[in-house]
Amino acid sequence: MAENSISVATHKTHSRFWILAILFIISTVNYADRSTLSIAGPHVASDLGLNPLQMGYVFSAFGWAYTLAQLPGGWLLDRFGSKIVYGSAVIIWSAFTFAQGFVHFFATAALMLFILRFMVGFAEAPVMPANSRIVSAWFPVRERGTASAIFNISQYAALVIFNPLLGWITQEVSWEYVFIVMGLVGAVLGLVWFKTMYSPLNHPRVSKEEVEYIRAGGGLVDMDNDPALQKKSAGPQMGYVKQLLSSRMLLGIYLANYCVNAITWFFLSWFPIYLVKGRGMSILEAGFVAALPAICGCIGGVLGGVFSDYLLNKGYSLSVARKTPIIVGMLMCTSMVICNYTTSDVVVVAAMSLAFFGKGIGALGWTVNADTAPKEIVGLSGGVLNLVTQIGAITTPIVIGYILNKTGSFDGALLYVAGNGLVVILSYLFIVGKIQRLVLKPLAA
Repeated sequence: MAENSISVATHKTHSRFWILAILFIISTVNYADRSTLSIAGPHVASDLGLNPLQMGYVFSAFGWAYTLAQLPGGWLLDRFGSKIVYGSAVIIWSAFTFAQGFVHFFATAALMLFILRFMVGFAEAPVMPANSRIVSAWFPVRERGTASAIFNISQYAALVIFNPLLGWITQEVSWEYVFIVMGLVGAVLGLVWFKTMYSPLNHPRVSKEEVEYIRAGGGLVDMDNDPALQKKSAGPQMGYVKQLLSSRMLLGIYLANYCVNAITWFFLSWFPIYLVKGRGMSILEAGFVAALPAICGCIGGVLGGVFSDYLLNKGYSLSVARKTPIIVGMLMCTSMVICNYTTSDVVVVAAMSLAFFGKGIGALGWTVNADTAPKEIVGLSGGVLNLVTQIGAITTPIVIGYILNKTGSFDGALLYVAGNGLVVILSYLFIVGKIQRLVLKPLAA
């Protein structure tokens, strides 16, 4: 089949759902990769002699790099397309993850671990902007809430699928093999990506009917094929970035997504350690117990996207359809503070499950990005969103590390995490306003 051609199939295909399945699988491995250190953390800290504050800084290494690389990552996506940039990122971050299994051979093992975590964060920077970009190209507006929810629940699926496995490897084999196994899994998926990922106009099995259905529904099927939508500059267009940062709507969305990510990083970094240190569970028990709230997060994530699309298809405005699940979900997420007032592990698991469920429902930030990003710079716009968002990956591990170092208790940490959910609600109620696609002004020559 010639390049840029569309399949001549005479029936409507469903290739977009296969693309979504690939996004989900790789995103699940991506989030599992980020949480490797949280599972192996107690053993790593013991073997390398790290205190809670030092572990907080090691946890944050990923966030520093991930944040710094957002604008370059978003520009690379718009410049070279999702297939090349995303696939290369998968293979590179997997190599750095694999290398973490050998840090104990270095005299400065803690520093080497920080550096490798930093490089993993740098390589993973394009992932979420690419997911949002691909959904913008492959799905009409009426299906975007559900599609974005599917790849977004990968953060919970990672905990369900991989945490028990990684917990078992840590306790029964050795923490080093957590990183070795995840590095090998990622490398294989990187090869799968290059074999199976295509844009709508290049996919060998997509029909004309499906492409036209996506296009008619607002999907940006020409994103990687229309020269007018491809930026050939030497770097990110800072004039466009300035326009993004001048939008009150986008600033509200950025603030909310930062807070949602702050909640996410509690679960990705400190939650298993909370179960071990704060609740007296073993590493293996924590791996399995953490899976139940994560299952609830998966369910909530799917329901949030489905409910949002349901409201949209029933005639409600885009603003109502997106904001309603976000606000309801974040209210439920604050239930985690109940854990500060109980000694029952059953109540703790129930409260955390409800919090995970609510966060899943309310985590529609990338759906909103697909709705609002200027069509010329969907990748760069996602990069700006993720730059602000990932500051939460830096602040949350460090803030919780300071709280634990000062108080020796997780009570203040849970209050801090729940408070972020309240800020999300306030942002969507009073800052964001009407949700709509931003139209760029031409840049001066």
